[in-house]
Amino acid sequence: MSTWARAWHDALYGEDGFYRRAEGPSGHFETATHGPVGRALATTLLGPAHDAGAHAVVAVGAGRGELLHALRDAGHGGPLVGVDVVERPAGLDPSSGWVRSPGGAALPSARDVEESLGAPLDDALVVAHEWLDVVPCVVAQVDDEGRLREVHVGPDGTETLGEDVGADDLAWAQRGWPAREPGQRVEVGRARDDAWSGMLDAWRPRAAVAVDYGHVRSQRPESGTLSGYRDGAVTAPTPDGSCDVTAHVAVDSLRHDELVMGADAVRRWGPAAASPEHDLARRDPVGYLDALARASAAGALLGPPYGDFWWVVARG
Repeated sequence: MSTWARAWHDALYGEDGFYRRAEGPSGHFETATHGPVGRALATTLLGPAHDAGAHAVVAVGAGRGELLHALRDAGHGGPLVGVDVVERPAGLDPSSGWVRSPGGAALPSARDVEESLGAPLDDALVVAHEWLDVVPCVVAQVDDEGRLREVHVGPDGTETLGEDVGADDLAWAQRGWPAREPGQRVEVGRARDDAWSGMLDAWRPRAAVAVDYGHVRSQRPESGTLSGYRDGAVTAPTPDGSCDVTAHVAVDSLRHDELVMGADAVRRWGPAAASPEHDLARRDPVGYLDALARASAAGALLGPPYGDFWWVVARG
């Protein structure tokens, strides 16, 4: 048995961890960075970059470069770099940089990122798309006596209660996710807060946007959100490297200047989801089909699940 935080990290980022496997996460599930929806997402992300006056983009948790491809396809011609635990993906545009990351909360140095980016980070928007939900955190549960204790887990997912949570994690829970009834779970967001703030302080970007599953204090789920994903389906979270392990982010605890729902972000910065005029089909059939595809992709970002994501915006 190990703490969930330790087992989770090893399962995703260990030598044979889920995110280091050859098929990559796209072998098990798609995110909004894939396909035509990815281009619509990239177009939307260029909105806060423009607002901040950022000419470069850094993608944290860049997978196999899907968002980098989408940003180029959406017309971003400035400096671009991806950060992830794997080596540079084959087929990545030569103009895009790549920096290998230790994984989880750990990130490469600002110097390494700037060297690959070819631009200063104070001219960059950092995009953390579905990064923080896979930064392992303490998983805790209230016992029969009302004490908040760390949940321990075996490789097969079997759980047991361990020691009381530490003072810092208890303080975070009392402030950000109070739980008092036996059986209530808490996914202590302190590790995510520290990872996000650590990136902002070390890299000092012009602006940063975290896009992720999340919740705010008034909506914390009593049973937590810890989940697994394997072969395109939700499964029990099992820390053996065979599946993704993820938990929603306490977004309001993160350092931020603005919290925006995904659908609102698309309406504010993204492409129009309205269908093109039918007359265009007669005048320019190819253009009509292209416009229809763009509108459909934008529409996909407005509805669940992507429209329900949170956009956490921090400005330098």
